[in-house]
Amino acid sequence: MGCSSRRKPDWLKIKLPKGQLSVEVLNVVRGHNLHTICTSGMCPNQGECWGCGTATFMICGDVCTRGCRFCNVKTGRPAPLDTGEPEHIAESVRLLKLKHVVLTSVDRDDLDDLGAGHWVKVIEAVKRENEGVTMEVLIPDFQGRRELIRQGIEACPEVISHNLETVRRLTPSIRSRATYDMSLEVVRQVAESGVISKSGIMLGLGETREEILQTMDDLHSVGCRVMTIGQYLQPTAANVEVKEYVTPQVFDEYKRIGLEKGFTHVESGPLVRSSYHAERHIK
Repeated sequence: MGCSSRRKPDWLKIKLPKGQLSVEVLNVVRGHNLHTICTSGMCPNQGECWGCGTATFMICGDVCTRGCRFCNVKTGRPAPLDTGEPEHIAESVRLLKLKHVVLTSVDRDDLDDLGAGHWVKVIEAVKRENEGVTMEVLIPDFQGRRELIRQGIEACPEVISHNLETVRRLTPSIRSRATYDMSLEVVRQVAESGVISKSGIMLGLGETREEILQTMDDLHSVGCRVMTIGQYLQPTAANVEVKEYVTPQVFDEYKRIGLEKGFTHVESGPLVRSSYHAERHIK
């Protein structure tokens, strides 16, 4: 299936952007005290996405109440929500002349509404101040509370994504608090609302081919229309180790299989992340 060596193969060696556009993006983000998952998550596709007029903002702070073993985001007790964040993000979108915006967030299990109300305020502010901008929101599971998920749906983003992250067998050892079935139900609720539903998984955590194909089937059965498949890369020594580097050829095969199974879009490749080519998924 792939390369079992722990050394990172050549196809994963990339240079992060250093051009004028990258400087402009970072200056705007830092000037408004915002967080982008592009930088927090050390995404390898920063330059390509920014060049296409797309950026991913992480809202609700930069400290998560969960401690998933694959994730590079800080875990702990978050600060209170920044009430100015909705307008700051809306202004940043305008200054950067973005065409498509992706929003994601840390989990806020410390809040009564788990951050859902803040999500709505950010979505509404971005849409109000940026006519014609399209949006994807990559939401947490909101502990499976349907009324909170409904708030995000009713704010009318073009795409709502929620990641399964990994196969059923590995979920308890990789994700914190989240369950495989709860995540499937989140995707189902989004799909049943008529909004474009999306989800993604990482490879290289020890999953088998059969488990990957079953995960595809599980997602498609609940109405998921867009799927992303990427290589897990260990961000720090404290995170779970990579078990396998999957080859580009195998990723290509999963894309073909996914399209044959009925997904409208499948982004599958070693460097694919949740928001990769996000602007293409609104149709």
